[in-house]
Amino acid sequence: MTRATAQQVIDALGLTPAQTCGYVRVTYTSSLELAAHALPSPLQSPRPVGTALYFLVAPEAPVRLHRIRNDQLYHYYAGDPLELLLLLEDGTSSRHTIGPDILGGHNVQLLIPGGTFHTARVAGDWFLGGSTESPGVVPEDVELGDPDALALRHPDVAELIRTYPLPATGEPRGSVPPDPATRR
Repeated sequence: MTRATAQQVIDALGLTPAQTCGYVRVTYTSSLELAAHALPSPLQSPRPVGTALYFLVAPEAPVRLHRIRNDQLYHYYAGDPLELLLLLEDGTSSRHTIGPDILGGHNVQLLIPGGTFHTARVAGDWFLGGSTESPGVVPEDVELGDPDALALRHPDVAELIRTYPLPATGEPRGSVPPDPATRR
């Protein structure tokens, strides 16, 4: 069997470009809603109980430096490994690989704690994964990262922060406008 191209996977799954994570398609939004102020700050706006999506990352469509207020669980589905850099709120950092080589140390699932700035790059042609979020994500939960500020806060990985995909020139830092990954 011939391996699919990134474009074939994008077409087959109906993925569309997203500002933060390559190409996405929302696959689940809970019909159960949490009322405003049902959760502690900063998750106080109304939101679905949970959400899920597919995402495809390619060299030309990376995971940009960003954070989501909610916990995310990344899942590996197909393709090449994804190398992640997590910049935790306590000032520590960690690196992980999500991919098919379980015996070689790859994860097939990885928790990204809410509020964690992260970025990723594919180690090859394309990576297909999923993300489930609890509680569900709304647009104000997503924020692009400032690589210079984060490099100062995480000097041990400052150079690495600068080598991972950065926001495109002229792309605003701070709040991110709605895209398919923020489904509301």
